[in-house]
Amino acid sequence: MTLVEYKKVFLKYAPLENFAAGIELSGQEVKSLRNKLGSLDGSRVVVRGGEAFIVGMTIPPYQIANAAKNYDPEKARRLLLAKKEIAMLADAESKKGLTIVPIEIYTKGRLVKVRIAIVRGKGKADRREDLKKRDALRETARVVNRNSKIDRAPGR
Repeated sequence: MTLVEYKKVFLKYAPLENFAAGIELSGQEVKSLRNKLGSLDGSRVVVRGGEAFIVGMTIPPYQIANAAKNYDPEKARRLLLAKKEIAMLADAESKKGLTIVPIEIYTKGRLVKVRIAIVRGKGKADRREDLKKRDALRETARVVNRNSKIDRAPGR
């Protein structure tokens, strides 16, 4: 079940490879995410010291009145990945033009997972082309749907 989604990721970036990772959270952060609070906008993954972290993700406190005084909603959160996957991410991070971004936070059983992707940024021309394709698909679906309703009309 998807808890939080970065909806504009496919508009801004072209994904190259996906990974699923665990994430290190406190109990109140898990409760907050299960209430669909939180944001992945502007977040990215960085690899430092042989560990991967999500930077820029916001998880507000579950109960503001009971939150710890030093709680930081935008702190870096550690990702739980295999060493080989961390090495692949570090290699991709060092290459020019590639970025690692989280796509969604979801649950798998009782675990909270993050789907991350190695992506390449899109230029304005690529974005416009994608929007044109999406509009064309939407228009053809609309025409097909209209024609199927006409074919099923009573009395014909």
